[in-house]
Amino acid sequence: MSDETREGGLHIDSDWKEEAAREKDRLAEQEQHDQAAAAAKGATGEAGGVPGAASFVELVNTLAFQAMVVLGGMQGPGGEQIPANPMAAKHYIDLIEILKTKTEGNLTDEESRMLSGVLHELRMHYVQTTTAPPPPTGKEPGKA
Repeated sequence: MSDETREGGLHIDSDWKEEAAREKDRLAEQEQHDQAAAAAKGATGEAGGVPGAASFVELVNTLAFQAMVVLGGMQGPGGEQIPANPMAAKHYIDLIEILKTKTEGNLTDEESRMLSGVLHELRMHYVQTTTAPPPPTGKEPGKA
């Protein structure tokens, strides 16, 4: 009975013990790997290009980015200027305003300040975009 032990009717052999030991080692390695990945993620905000946990700030930043794109504040992949679309920009700004209204009283002070700041900046950019004279086209008026 060197490879076997009887404990209350439970039959344990050495193969099972070895398998359990291998599984324990594998789990320990996985835990170390997970801890290293979490530490790397904490330092960079991302691990391997995979976004972190969804957050309120990420939601606001996503909407704000869309607003900036349609305000003409970004360049396309080829370096071309993306033309402004004030109606679309107003839509995104209005969405952020709705988010502010619906979350009032439920945000941290930091989240509230960030949201108000983003709205202020987007509104100022919207006013600048919609009141600025159109850029020159290179053609004189009245000439084809």
